[in-house]
Amino acid sequence: MKNSYISPLSTRYASNEMKYLFSPDKKFTTWRKLWIALAESEMELGLPITKEQINEMKQFADQINYEVAEAQEKKVRHDVMSHVFAYGEQCPNAKPIIHLGATSCYVGDNTDIIIMTEALQLVEKKLAATISSLSQFALKYKDLPTLGYTHFQAAQTTTVGKRATLWIQDLLMDLEDVQYQLSKAKLLGSKGTTGTQASFLELFDGDHEKCKALDRKIAEKMGFASCFAVSGQTYTRKLDSQMLAVLSGIAQSASKFAADIRLLQHLKEIEEPFEKHQIGSSAMAYKRNPMRTERMTALARYVMVDSLNPAITTATQWFERTLDDSANKRIAIPEAFLAIDAILSLYENVASGMVVYPKVIEKHLMDELPFMATENIMMDAVKRGGDRQELHEKIRVHSMEAGKVVKEQGGTNDLMERIANDSSFGVTLEQLQEILRPENYVGRAPEQTVEFINEYVKPALQTYNFDEIHHSEIRL
Repeated sequence: MKNSYISPLSTRYASNEMKYLFSPDKKFTTWRKLWIALAESEMELGLPITKEQINEMKQFADQINYEVAEAQEKKVRHDVMSHVFAYGEQCPNAKPIIHLGATSCYVGDNTDIIIMTEALQLVEKKLAATISSLSQFALKYKDLPTLGYTHFQAAQTTTVGKRATLWIQDLLMDLEDVQYQLSKAKLLGSKGTTGTQASFLELFDGDHEKCKALDRKIAEKMGFASCFAVSGQTYTRKLDSQMLAVLSGIAQSASKFAADIRLLQHLKEIEEPFEKHQIGSSAMAYKRNPMRTERMTALARYVMVDSLNPAITTATQWFERTLDDSANKRIAIPEAFLAIDAILSLYENVASGMVVYPKVIEKHLMDELPFMATENIMMDAVKRGGDRQELHEKIRVHSMEAGKVVKEQGGTNDLMERIANDSSFGVTLEQLQEILRPENYVGRAPEQTVEFINEYVKPALQTYNFDEIHHSEIRL
């Protein structure tokens, strides 16, 4: 529709897999699966429900008669009862037992949990794929020296691969959070209007064990290990808050990576992928703007702010339930998942296609390395009999003068020439150039990279089959 608002998350950013999970088809077919699970469980526990009724419900489980439901909702202003009515139109024999004993939250809340769980499982796979791509990059460039920065000021040397391990480590922490959140997944179950299961206790003639068994059976049929032990009418909205807190953590990690790449692209050391016919600027044809990482930053900012929605909703729920959560949930939760999905598609795309420019990296490093090497030069001169304090002062003076040449005159760093020409140091320019080999200043960066990948990353990824993970196309 060209005359109505459509979310960019659907048209520009999120993958088809994630969009399907939050689609009407997924929602309403899950409602029907839950009604089938409820009816089957009630039948198994002795209620007068027949297999014929169950089979009739199964026959139409995936055939949503939307027109009937929508027409009914205009009359009754209740989405769940409208779909109960529509399902009953298709299943006349089962109509009397559809939704038996249940509240709206039976289908609404359990479906929300199922969809969030499946969405988080998709996030997990894409997160693992991103870590895998970054790990390959880290190993490829584990030995390439690069200028390290603190405060975005030149600091000691590291390697390109070691820097990548910092991005990976953040994502590993996110992966652990995702796995933990999935490990404690549970349904609401069938708890009734205030969580007491009073309606089911009535159906089962006061049999408490059957009420408990009903929850267990529904959970098992829907692929869950258990249900929440207690609830009001709804599952605790703390779950929504925890889910989006995990997504916010991923957004934070992605934003940090994206910012680093944007800075490196400005330095012309590393660039994100740039397609053959891609246009960087409508005015400046020569530009290669970091569009993908900028988009990551923008979407990550949205997710971090959006995670406040369920936090505030959780904090302001009243007693056994209040409905001020509903409209917020319908927007905040799907959009957070769609945005994280888009972020991870971009992250994996950039991580697997970054372009590295070793010569530029070397130039920037060599502009600063003479300053970093002065302590080693001074110590070697002391070993040859020099006075440490005197040499320190000479290096300070030479460094200031060399700095002026760079900053005030736009020249190259001539500190090594100044030291070579100072007899106090007793060293030639050739000897100094040998000292200035960048690999001598990276410390354990290459070893740390290999150790980290082998000891932490590979074990964390060993259960994932990356051949089964679909790589989303980056659109627009």
